[in-house]
Amino acid sequence: MDRLGSFSSDPSDKPPCRGCSSYLMEPYIKCAECGPPPFFLCLQCFTRGFEYKKHQSDHTYEIMTSDFPVLDPSWTAQEEMALLEAVMDCGFGNWQDVANQMCTKTKEECEKHYMKHFINNPLFASTLLNLKQAEEAKTADTAIPFHSADDPPRPTFDSLLSRDMAGYMPARADFIEEFDNYAEWDLRDIDFVEDDSDILHALKMAVVDIYHSRLKERQRRKKIIRDHGLINLRKFQLMERRYPKEVQDLYETMRRFARIVGPVEHDKFIESHALEFELRREIKRLQEYRTAGITNFCSARTYDHLKKTREEERLKRTMLSEVLQYIQDSSACQQWLRRQADIDSGLSPSVPMTSNSGRRSAPPLNLTGLPGTEKLNEKEKELCQMVRLVPGAYLEYKSALLNECNKQGGLRLAQARALIKIDVNKTRKIYDFLIREGYITKA
Repeated sequence: MDRLGSFSSDPSDKPPCRGCSSYLMEPYIKCAECGPPPFFLCLQCFTRGFEYKKHQSDHTYEIMTSDFPVLDPSWTAQEEMALLEAVMDCGFGNWQDVANQMCTKTKEECEKHYMKHFINNPLFASTLLNLKQAEEAKTADTAIPFHSADDPPRPTFDSLLSRDMAGYMPARADFIEEFDNYAEWDLRDIDFVEDDSDILHALKMAVVDIYHSRLKERQRRKKIIRDHGLINLRKFQLMERRYPKEVQDLYETMRRFARIVGPVEHDKFIESHALEFELRREIKRLQEYRTAGITNFCSARTYDHLKKTREEERLKRTMLSEVLQYIQDSSACQQWLRRQADIDSGLSPSVPMTSNSGRRSAPPLNLTGLPGTEKLNEKEKELCQMVRLVPGAYLEYKSALLNECNKQGGLRLAQARALIKIDVNKTRKIYDFLIREGYITKA
């Protein structure tokens, strides 16, 4: 039992005696079998066997007193508490006032005892240190690290970046054109005057209520855009394309419900469905192994290799139709053969396909004035001109491929095509260029 926690130097702070209702003076009795609330008796009521309701005179009891030493043999617990209360009332250093309030100790005794046991006591110092360290550890776990933010983009009005961001101005955290942009026009001619009739006043109030509802809708749409990160639509589309086609269809279908469930719950739902799709696909692959009579993963790897080889052979047999298409044009046939040789050797096709049938290859794209051109080196500019890809789109595709390569430790062409949904020939050229320049590595 912690006796110090139950006592105060002020008699009025103690609970009254349940027998005579007088203030308790130490020592006094506490019944160990009654309560809560605790049942206290003074010595006089205890000696005459006071009983009340459930309290009986033969109950076990505790003697409550603070007349015992705690830190110093010459100081009782009552005096320790009186010293602490006097220092709190008079202030640290005013030892004469502290001694006057205590009445039982001199100024020198109060100062010496307080400095020795409450300031320079190594036990209390270590306890305070542990509490401080525990508080720092708790704060360290929940602290948010600070990172200096980049200067927000400031796209010029009606530029490509401004259109992609739906007119959002990051420096002001607002849009150039609001939803329901002319809602305020309905209020410009309204003026509340004392001569208005009740009907006219009610009509004006109804117009104001309608305006408030339109403001709430405007804020609701802003909140949805902010919570779901819809400012950069192109980045949002790139993130969506990392899912398989089946999951993308579900993403498109469930998008209208995202505003109801919230961004975190919506992402959890899509991620769980993507995981379910991956599990189903893995189960289907294992079932295919079982059907083929495969019982271990070593045989499964051999089976996958042979299956891939058969698919490649089948694709080569279908090339005959392409050869027949150019068989009458010797120049186009030679170009086709050189292109196939480049593809088989792992290089990007160096000769564009042309024929005398009137079809021409598109001229290189003029990059003058296009946003993002200044961020490209000469080789990247040449690539964008040849594949006719605007620099902004190329930089986003490059960033997506680099991030995926860093996550997977390598990247295959099929993964690149699943990540960026553009023309497969353009994807292959971008993929081959990034491999050749050392930006990414093959898986």
